[in-house]
Amino acid sequence: MTNPPEPVLVPPVTGPSCRLCGVRAAVHWQRRLTDGEFAAHLEFEQQRRDRITLLADPDGSAPVFGPMPAPGDCTTPVFACASHAITLDAAALIHAKSCTAPDAGDLPGCDCTPEPAPEPDSDPHLTDLPDVLPPGWSARG
Repeated sequence: MTNPPEPVLVPPVTGPSCRLCGVRAAVHWQRRLTDGEFAAHLEFEQQRRDRITLLADPDGSAPVFGPMPAPGDCTTPVFACASHAITLDAAALIHAKSCTAPDAGDLPGCDCTPEPAPEPDSDPHLTDLPDVLPPGWSARG
């Protein structure tokens, strides 16, 4: 008597996965850190600075650090599969810390008002650049 063939196992998902269903992510966007995430980030940053200070050369100058991060400095990625993605225009913006996307009830949108897009740089050096991309660098070329 022979044993029936064993089913092929599905390999585990590697890399980012959809926050809603767990399958491999196809898109991502940014949101601000929640209060708990920000507190953990500050604690990690303080521990990092403490380690650097501890390991610094005692005969040299002390390490100099910039200011601690502020809530407006920090974002975290939110991943979604193609079925649970928000719109491309919404994904281009930074979302509020309370944003529930990709909540199935709000798709293809979200329940927050994302931050406005930053103003484009008015660097005079960039205005001299050509508007034409080389072949293969755009969907049209």
